[in-house]
Amino acid sequence: MTNPIADPGHGHSPAAWTAVVIMLVGVAFGTLFFCLDMPPLVWVGVAIVVVGIVVGWIMAKAGYGVNGPKYSPKGH
Repeated sequence: MTNPIADPGHGHSPAAWTAVVIMLVGVAFGTLFFCLDMPPLVWVGVAIVVVGIVVGWIMAKAGYGVNGPKYSPKGH
């Protein structure tokens, strides 16, 4: 008999979702301006991705991460 594997959470938290949305906007922005051959704006897209990482980290430290006190898991 095997034990069921515990759900690791997969980052379903406000911090994770906010970080991912910001980073997706940055990637879309960078990709668009890469195709339009506008390198300075591609770097703006890279900066937006970095901002997403920082915002996610700050929100996780503020308690909105998976194990944070301000996070309440939702049922599936």
